Amino acid sequence: MKSRTVLSLEQALSLPSATLRFAQLGWRVIRIEATKADGGLPGDPNRYIGGRVADDDRRSYFIAPNVGKEAIALNLKLPRGQEILRRLISALDVDVFCCNTLPSRYKALGIDYATLCAVKPDLIWAGISAMGPDYPEVPGYDPVIQAMCGYMEVTGDPAGPPTQMGLPVIDLKAGDEVYASVMLALLERSETGRGKAIHVSMLQAAASWLITVLPLIDCDCDPSEITRAGNEHRKFIPTNVYPAKDGFVYMASDVQWRRLTAVAKFAPVANAVRATNEGRHKEREAIHRDMAAVTSRHTVEELLADLRAATIPATRIFDITQVRDLPQLRQKLTRTIMPQGRVVRMQPMAVDVEKAVSDLAFAPSYGAHTGRVLAQAGYTEKEIAALAADGVVAGA
Repeated sequence: MKSRTVLSLEQALSLPSATLRFAQLGWRVIRIEATKADGGLPGDPNRYIGGRVADDDRRSYFIAPNVGKEAIALNLKLPRGQEILRRLISALDVDVFCCNTLPSRYKALGIDYATLCAVKPDLIWAGISAMGPDYPEVPGYDPVIQAMCGYMEVTGDPAGPPTQMGLPVIDLKAGDEVYASVMLALLERSETGRGKAIHVSMLQAAASWLITVLPLIDCDCDPSEITRAGNEHRKFIPTNVYPAKDGFVYMASDVQWRRLTAVAKFAPVANAVRATNEGRHKEREAIHRDMAAVTSRHTVEELLADLRAATIPATRIFDITQVRDLPQLRQKLTRTIMPQGRVVRMQPMAVDVEKAVSDLAFAPSYGAHTGRVLAQAGYTEKEIAALAADGVVAGA
């Protein structure tokens, strides 16, 4: 796969998660951050979230999405800063420009597609925002979009309040949509020679995942089918977390009902009504009580042994440390090394890719590569020093 160059005006998580996937392919990813504003901290606010890992601007929440990248600091509020951006796109032969800035700011910062494709007509341009360019002033924040898009309505205990999901899934979904859309645009460019503008709406991307609930409205569904169900599955029974003598088991079953109730310890759960999915829905609560009565008399391993033998999907509940140590994932983890030499194990790639990079350089400090990148674009040391003195760039 040909290496590409990505220039990304990025912060927070949604876009950094997308450009991380490019870095894992071995592409060059240069993240642009703002110069220090009056009274504020310089650069990406996520630099200052979490425990101090390397130094004050590389804290724990910032590291994993930003390994394998370079970092420059550029003041795009100034015409000279915008001039530098255009020069970088041309001189570095940038393939992809990305941003997750309010669409209302695109033109003022000189990062709009029309401006940048005038410099390089085959440029792929991708932006993430809350609701796309039709709603240019709306900020995007994962939990807010979760609330707006129904995710909180379908998550948690049915007797409890709407609940936020445990991971920033909408940030990550938006990032994955940038990744996929850029790949498609590059394929199209290889055929047409033309660039493309891609606008990812966090709300629309999130709503695309409502496939199991939203269409049910027009199918005259019962309200219980499109609201919170706890650990149960709304359709497949018995699928739930069940107590064991020494922990919990999560089991997913429905079409496997005959195999399940053929296991001696689960045989008492069966009756004639429960032989069909429709019948199990009628006795949903009773089934879960009967299942819990069985599982609570046995250990997790005893239960899993029987369920494995019956080829019924089931597992113990793992915490994050245990997930990291799973033999199925242990060799798939990506890694980076802190400045002091400590290895940090990180999430695996979503899919194995031949010749992908699993050991990535540690996340860059603020403006760490400003001088080097500008020099590659033809700026002299004297010019770079003057730009830094005038507040046009930082970190040089």
